Amino acid sequence: MGGSAPRRVHQPPVETTSFVDRRDELAEGRRLLATARLVTLTGPGGVGKTRLAGRIAARVERAFPDGVRFAHLAGLQDPELVPLAAADALGLHDHSEQPPLDTLVEQLRDRRLLLVLDNCEHLLSACAELAAALLHGTTGVRVLATSRHRLALTEEHLLDVRPLPVPDPDSDLSAAATYPALALFADRAAAVAPGFELTPDNRAAVARLCRRLDGLPLAIELAAVRMRVLGVDQLVARLDDRYRLLTTGSPAVLPRHQTLRAAVDWSHELCTEAEQLVWARASVFAGSFDLEAAEAVCADAAPNLNPAQNLNPAPNLNPAPDPDGRAAERHGKAEGDREPEGDREPEGVHPQDVLEAVAGLVDKSVLCREGGPGTARYRLLDTLRHYGIEKLRQRPGEESAARRRQRDWAQEVAAECERRWFGPGQREIVARLRADQDNLRAALEFSLTVPGEARAGLGLAGTLWFYWHACGAPREGRYWLDRALDAHPEPTRERARALWVAGLLAGCPEDLTRGRHRAEDARALARRLGDPAEVAHAEYLLGLMALFGDDLPAALEHYEAAVARNPVDGQLPSLAVLDQVELAASLAFLGHTDRAVQVCEDAHRLCEEHGEEWVRSYVLRVLALAYAERKEWDRAEPHACDALRRKLAVHDVIGIGLTLDLLVVITAARGAHERAAVLLGGADRVWAGIDGNRFGSATYNSARKESETRVRAAVGPGLFDRAYRRGGGLGLTAIVSYALQETGRAVVPGPRRADGGPAPDPVRGDPRLASLTRREREVAELVADGLANQQIADRLVIARRTAEGHVERILGKLGFSNRSQIAAWVSARR
Repeated sequence: MGGSAPRRVHQPPVETTSFVDRRDELAEGRRLLATARLVTLTGPGGVGKTRLAGRIAARVERAFPDGVRFAHLAGLQDPELVPLAAADALGLHDHSEQPPLDTLVEQLRDRRLLLVLDNCEHLLSACAELAAALLHGTTGVRVLATSRHRLALTEEHLLDVRPLPVPDPDSDLSAAATYPALALFADRAAAVAPGFELTPDNRAAVARLCRRLDGLPLAIELAAVRMRVLGVDQLVARLDDRYRLLTTGSPAVLPRHQTLRAAVDWSHELCTEAEQLVWARASVFAGSFDLEAAEAVCADAAPNLNPAQNLNPAPNLNPAPDPDGRAAERHGKAEGDREPEGDREPEGVHPQDVLEAVAGLVDKSVLCREGGPGTARYRLLDTLRHYGIEKLRQRPGEESAARRRQRDWAQEVAAECERRWFGPGQREIVARLRADQDNLRAALEFSLTVPGEARAGLGLAGTLWFYWHACGAPREGRYWLDRALDAHPEPTRERARALWVAGLLAGCPEDLTRGRHRAEDARALARRLGDPAEVAHAEYLLGLMALFGDDLPAALEHYEAAVARNPVDGQLPSLAVLDQVELAASLAFLGHTDRAVQVCEDAHRLCEEHGEEWVRSYVLRVLALAYAERKEWDRAEPHACDALRRKLAVHDVIGIGLTLDLLVVITAARGAHERAAVLLGGADRVWAGIDGNRFGSATYNSARKESETRVRAAVGPGLFDRAYRRGGGLGLTAIVSYALQETGRAVVPGPRRADGGPAPDPVRGDPRLASLTRREREVAELVADGLANQQIADRLVIARRTAEGHVERILGKLGFSNRSQIAAWVSARR
C-alpha cells in the first residue's frame, strides 16, 4: 500500500469562525496542564469547550515531544469504542486479542503526549475508565477532556468554562469592544452584514442582546445571523418577545440551558419547512457529511412537492448580503416575521431541493461548512444535532426511516469503494472512509440493535474488509464482525463473507488458530451455499495461515493450485492477485527465486494495468524479497523502498512492518550498520503496536534476527543502543521518511505529471525549497506541526485568508495535493 498517509481525524476541529478572547481560561488551562495530568473543561452546551480545548492544546504542544492528539467522541454511542477511538487518534494499530485498554497503556508507557477527549458527557464511565488507565499505567501521558459533567476521578482538575462576560448595557460602554461577547457578535454580524461594527449608537443594544443570551457563544452566533434582515434594536425586541412567550410573562431570568434552547428554537422557526426537515434528518449523521449523503438521507419522494421547484438554480453556499430581506421573502416571509409552524407537517423534501436547504442552513449557522477529501462537508454542532434528533422523534416513524436511509447510504458507499478498490484512487477511498468513520459506525450500530436489520449490518461489516485489513483498523473490524456474526447466525452469503474476513483480521497476525478455524467455517458454509467466490476467498486465507505457520510446502502447493485456476465470477480481484503474491513469497522462501521474480512481474503488470497500489506494494515487497534471497541488494532495495512508500498511502501497518524488516536485512548486508540499527528500532516500534512476536514465524523472522546480531557485533553495544533508541523514538511516518530519504526516493509520492511521470521527490536538498519564500517556509513548518489555517494565522498574526493563500501556493510550488504531503516533506528535511 503506498503513498502519503491519509489524514486521520485526530486534529483539532476546523475553526470556521473567529475565536474570541479567553485569555484567562487559556492561561489557567496551561497552568493546570503544567501540574495536573487530567484536566476537564466543564460547562453548558454551546459555551465553547471544544474550541477552548483546541486553543489550549496548541499553546502547550511544544511541551509534548510525542505530540497532541484529539479523540472526537461526539459521534460515538457505544462505550466499547472509546479506547479504539483513542488508539486511532493516537495512531496506534493494535491487532492483538488483549483488552484494548491494556494494549493502549502498554503502547503509551514510554510516550510523552497530550490526549484530548472531546465531548465525554454521554460516555462518562468509559472516558473515566480510559483516563484512569492512562494515569495509572503511564507517566508521560496527560489528558485534557471536555464534558458537561466531570469524570469524577480523584486526579481530576476542573476548569469551569463560563459564558462570555457581558457589560451592563446602562454602564459606560466606551470600551465595549474589549468585551469578548460583544466582539463575537460584531464579528459574526459583520460576516452577514458587511460594514457592521460596534458604535456609540448600537453598543448598548448589542450589550443588552448578549446579556439576554447569557453570554453563550453559540446563542450569540445564532442570533447574529439574523442581522442579515434585522437591525440590532429589532433583534433585541423580537428576542424579548420570545422570552416573554417562553416564560409566560414571568420576569425571572431563564436558566442558561433554556436561554440556549430559546435561541435554537428561534433559529429553527425561522427556517423554511424544507430546512427544518433537513436539519432533523441530518441529525442522524454521527459525523460530518457531504451533499451526496445529505441528498440520500434527508430527501424523500413526496408527491405533493411542486415540480417547478426542481428548476430553480442551485444557490450559492456563501450568498451575498441581503440587508432588505428579499432573499428570505422567497420563502414566503422575511425571516424576522416568520410565524411558528406549530404542529403543521412539513410537506417533504425532493432530492433536488436538498442543496437549497443545506445552503439555507449554512447561511443560518446551523450547519458548519468544512473542507473534506475532494468535496465540501457539513457538520451539525453537537447541541444542534441533539435538537434535531428531538424534533425527528416528535414525528412517528421518521427517526427509524432516516436511520435506515443513512444505513442504506453507508452500504452503497462501502460497496462502491469495494468495487473501486482494485484500481486507482485508493488513497482517496481511504480518506473518504476515514471522513465517514463515525457515520459507518452509526450505520453498523443501527443495524445490530434494531430487530430485523442484523443481516444488513453483517453485510456492511464484511464489505469493509479492505478498510479493516488494509488501512490499519483490524481491532475495530473484529469488534463489529464478532457482534454481527453473533447477531445473525443464519447460513447466508453475508455470514460466509464475514467469517473469512474475521479470520483474516484475527490471523494477521495475532491468532493463526482462530484465523484458520474462521476460514474453514467460511469455506464450509460457502460450499453449502454454492458460492465459489466466497470459497476462493476462504481458501486464500487458509493458504496464508499455512505460510505464516511456516508450513512452506503446504503453502506452495495451495497457491500453485489457486493460481492454476482461473478467477471465478464474483471473486475479489485483490485477493485473486494476492494468490500470486503469496505463491511468489512461498517460492522465494524455498529458494525458487527465478520463478518468484517471474510471478511477481506478471502480477505487477496486472496491477499497473488497473492502476492498483495496495496489492502492488505487496508485489514489490516480495520482488525485493526474491532479490534479497539472491543477495542482489542493489536490485532489492529500490523495490522495497517503492513498496514502503505505497504502503504508507493507505496506512498498511502490517505491510510497513514487514517491509521495514526487509530493509533492515538489506541495509545490514550493504554494511550501513548504524542505519540498520535505527531501522531496527523503528521497525520494533511499529511491530509493538501489531504483534511483537511478528507472527511467531521463523520464516519471516530468521533473516531479520541474523541481521540484528550482525549489526550489534559491528557497531558495539553503545552505538547500537543509541541508534536503536533513535529509531524507536520515531513515529510511523517519521520512520518511513527516514527509511526513504537517504535512498534518493520520495518520502511521499505526490501527484503524477501530465506525461505520467512522477512528481519531483521531496528529499533533503530538494531544489523546490528555493522556490518558497521565507514566509511560505514558516507556514510549511507550522503545517508539519499539525496547525490548522486559523492557528497558523494566529501564530503569525496574519489573516486566515492569507494563511490559506500561503498553503495553496506551497501546494502548487511543491507539486502536492494535500497538507499531509507538505508535512511529510518537511519531516524528511528535518
